[in-house]
Amino acid sequence: MLLADSHLPMLQGVRSLLEALFAAVVMVADEGSLLETIERLDPDVVVVDLSMPVHEGADVACQLMARFPGLRLIALSIHDEPAVAARMLDAGVAGFVLKRTAAVDLIPAVEAVLEGRSFVSPTVAGRA
Repeated sequence: MLLADSHLPMLQGVRSLLEALFAAVVMVADEGSLLETIERLDPDVVVVDLSMPVHEGADVACQLMARFPGLRLIALSIHDEPAVAARMLDAGVAGFVLKRTAAVDLIPAVEAVLEGRSFVSPTVAGRA
């Protein structure tokens, strides 16, 4: 499991949720470390903050899906608009979880993604 977020408190909180599911939860806080770690470890699932700054300007999730098409990626976001979630799913992201509901939604999202299903936080999905 790979977790990427540039905000340390969020990173630590999400890690504590995921440690119950995975033997190892690797955390990174920048784009370079994220790319290098995906290439080196080939993680089962990657959870990434959509607000993570990226070098090329496009959002990190779309860049990752273009570079690693088979990646099982869950996007964390503060944006609760259904259009944002739809754009992520269209880009190939397997899950879309709101940061404010991550404590409730992240574990079901990870389980769904590992089973080959997609997941969108119910708060967003209910507004679509």
